[in-house]
Amino acid sequence: MTEVLSGVEEALIERLGAVLPPQALLTGDRIDPRYQEDRRDRFSARPRFVLRPATTQEVSDALRLCDAAGQRVVVHGGRTGLSGAHRIVEGEAVLSLERMTAVGPVSTEGATLLAEAGAPLQAVQEAASAAGFTFGVDIGARGTATIGGNIATNAGGIRVLRYGMFRAQVAGLEAVLADGTILSGLRGLEKDNSGCDLNQLFIGSEGTMGVVTKALLRLHPAPADAMNALLAVPSLEAALSLLQRLRAALGPRLTACEVMWPGAYFGICRHQGRTPPLATEAPFYLLAESQSPTPGGAAEGFLDTLMEGIEDGLALDAVVSQSLKEYETLWEIRDGGAEFVRHLDKTASGDISVPLTRMADFAVASQKAVREVDPGADFYMFGHIGDGNLHYVFTTTRKEAALDRLYHVVADHGGAISAEHGIGVDKKPWLPLARSPGEIAVMRRLKRALDPNGILNRGRIFDL
Repeated sequence: MTEVLSGVEEALIERLGAVLPPQALLTGDRIDPRYQEDRRDRFSARPRFVLRPATTQEVSDALRLCDAAGQRVVVHGGRTGLSGAHRIVEGEAVLSLERMTAVGPVSTEGATLLAEAGAPLQAVQEAASAAGFTFGVDIGARGTATIGGNIATNAGGIRVLRYGMFRAQVAGLEAVLADGTILSGLRGLEKDNSGCDLNQLFIGSEGTMGVVTKALLRLHPAPADAMNALLAVPSLEAALSLLQRLRAALGPRLTACEVMWPGAYFGICRHQGRTPPLATEAPFYLLAESQSPTPGGAAEGFLDTLMEGIEDGLALDAVVSQSLKEYETLWEIRDGGAEFVRHLDKTASGDISVPLTRMADFAVASQKAVREVDPGADFYMFGHIGDGNLHYVFTTTRKEAALDRLYHVVADHGGAISAEHGIGVDKKPWLPLARSPGEIAVMRRLKRALDPNGILNRGRIFDL
């Protein structure tokens, strides 16, 4: 498809072509439709051109020229985000990190690994594992989601309970500002109070403050033993009580605690064509994991606590993994949540978090509020109950109104409208529910200071 470009655009493309190799600049018919792909099938415009730098210097050169020309740029990682930050607005160009995929050797002394922003999360996990370490973040889109995108959204995943959000995994960053300035903070010092930690400006800022090009990532000792269990629980209060008992008994060996509503649990099993490993019908299903640095240590305290929970009525039934295959099967069910709900019709979903102390009340109040908007809504929620994050999925014919009610209930319970997928463009109208006017004003002030021409991911999170 041939597009008519303005003289300014033609001149910019000519200047970009003079400083970038041919494979780093795509125009016209060379632009693949994949840059417009969106996991929620929403409209994304065709980019004016696509930048595919292979080095930090190429990122710098490209941004410097775009900034001088006032050319807006949207940054692309693996395009697995669910808040629309990667969707292209008419007139924007794409800056894709897809050619910056290097994963360096593991530093065993520092327990760190240097990765480029376009490296898939799974590549980092595999490199860490091969060196006898584990990486603290794991998400279902591990094979496609990139390190840069994970940093930009401060990704969480299933083991935040043990290792923290992506922010906790970052020992250093290299980033490029809109005017091409390169900031390199890859020293990896545990103690460095030499002024502000500029790395923190880019984590969770969804590409609005700068483009992350490299990250020095923290690694953790690999577990020698792991075990998980799926439990049918009579209430969310019971699930939370069991979580607290497991925390007290296992400490850091409790690495994950997930929850599934029955619609999600049985729906995932049907979608995967498998017999539910736990057939007992219950209001909620809890998946808990224990990992240990010593062989055989995962079961210590884990099995006894689960048995006591059953005896005390906190669980109705349980199945405990007895082999690696059973362990992986239980995780495959939980990992299948996102794929399952994508096949449902007329769905709405909110990646939200609420304090654990208010989780049970929130679950009741939120479903009541959604059904007041749409009495026919069906719920298919699942999520990371250990850290208060729920993937709040339901079917409805009144999506916008139902989501609006949901987010207000989240705010009323002291929660956040985005736990790990960012604000992007989809949640921008509700940002004032999670951030005060003063906080939003500071975000805008930082944006203007670092990107005065507003070329980077303009209109994401907030408007200027």
